Amino acid sequence: EPFDGMIIFARTKLGTEELATKLQARGFAAVAINGDMAQQARERTIEQLKNGKIDILVATDVAARGLDVERISHVINYDVPSDPESYTHRIGRTGRAGRSGDAILFITPRERGLLKAIERATRQPVAPLQLPTVKAVNDVRIAKFKDQITEILAAGGLEQYRSLIEEYEREQNVPAVDIAAALAKLGRGDVPLLLEKPDREAKPEFAPREQGAWEDRPARPPRDTRDIREQREPAFKKERVVREPEPGMQTFRIEVGHQHGVKPGNIVGAIANEANMPAKYMGRIEIYDDFSTIDLPDDMPQDLVDHLKTVWVAGQQLNMTRDGEALAAPSPKKKGFTKPGADRRMAEKGVKKPHRKG
Repeated sequence: EPFDGMIIFARTKLGTEELATKLQARGFAAVAINGDMAQQARERTIEQLKNGKIDILVATDVAARGLDVERISHVINYDVPSDPESYTHRIGRTGRAGRSGDAILFITPRERGLLKAIERATRQPVAPLQLPTVKAVNDVRIAKFKDQITEILAAGGLEQYRSLIEEYEREQNVPAVDIAAALAKLGRGDVPLLLEKPDREAKPEFAPREQGAWEDRPARPPRDTRDIREQREPAFKKERVVREPEPGMQTFRIEVGHQHGVKPGNIVGAIANEANMPAKYMGRIEIYDDFSTIDLPDDMPQDLVDHLKTVWVAGQQLNMTRDGEALAAPSPKKKGFTKPGADRRMAEKGVKKPHRKG
């Protein structure tokens, strides 16, 4: 996408430096600024951004305070801000002096709660963008490459180079077009002009959902049992049989069971939809009378678990907890029923759980 000046926001000093280095390796005039930079160096860097010597500034929120550069056409939130106020300050860096500007936010499925908070605070929806295909990116690069050739030809001052090329062509008997191609490659260094098409492209319908966040994980070893979507419901169980989850997995408890009419497919569908997690990353599901357990990746972040707590399945809120946590703290269901040894089902008798309307 064409841009004039750009600020990319990263959360940490290390993040700014790593990202700036990668951009520089791809031929972009990018520099990182962060809180550790001396004031004099910071001012010099900002001045270079203003006069066009630098096109991309990779910054932390602290380092970007007070920054005012009119030529900023794009603000990229590489790391989502932790609060809506920071987001507002970030995107305010673009569109200065009556100019148009674009703000782009990179978001992972686990950060959707922050996205919703931003939308509520700004009172504007953040429209999803379709990731460009390899062909679309290459078409833009080719057009830009041709434009650069046209600009250099129009600027003139090529006489010295022309005589050298003619001399080389006579001496080596190499066509001029091959010499031009070699010079173009020399100018780009190790950075290829065009992207290579991946061996397997993501399915288009998954692109807006950012399923790649889970595809980066190695798949679990296949089980001898059938796919969880084909598992039959276990019979009603009075006692739970505790089993160790597979390596890399952890057991989670959800407060919906047989008495609510839930089936394995309901649980899989809800988690797949709300967490953008393919079913192949889910493990064993056990359904009991009034609760169920499911094995999920053991590195699932707490904020995603907190989000899944609020999800409704079969008319019940999941209230998901890591297995064992529910035993360590009093269950909300037992509030008011503290008689020692009281049967759990008797304690809950007459307590009607709220059902989601609609």
